[in-house]
Amino acid sequence: TFFLEGEYLKFFHPFTQIKGIDENSIKEINQEVQIKLAALKDTNFDIVILYILVLSSLISRIRDIHFNHVLDEVHKRLEEASKNLTKNQIQFELEDLFMRNNSYISILYNISYLDALAESFNFKKVAHICKIQQSKYINKIVALIILSAR
Repeated sequence: TFFLEGEYLKFFHPFTQIKGIDENSIKEINQEVQIKLAALKDTNFDIVILYILVLSSLISRIRDIHFNHVLDEVHKRLEEASKNLTKNQIQFELEDLFMRNNSYISILYNISYLDALAESFNFKKVAHICKIQQSKYINKIVALIILSAR
């Protein structure tokens, strides 16, 4: 009922049990939703559109938080694997992979989200498999960047 009444802060509150989502994150997500709703203020839109706006903001935030942790690990492994790469080169190569919509990046983005949910809801086997797959794809990205930077 919180959702239908427009009380999104209360609606979002149970999501704080997801790893990485705290009260601050909830407030930021709520603010993002309010901005989107303000842009639609004088339009007649369906409840389905409202669900899409609210849930896409929430899901995107969860994904971004956890994918940033994965990117930190990519940076760390690249710095360990190749002393010749500067932070700027690493960033350039990662951005290039993003722009080319590299499948390893896409898979890693989704696995990091799945891992966050698995850890949050205590699905230990799923979380373990996600961690293995994350490591595998991080290594593939590291190898790609080292190869392309030569």
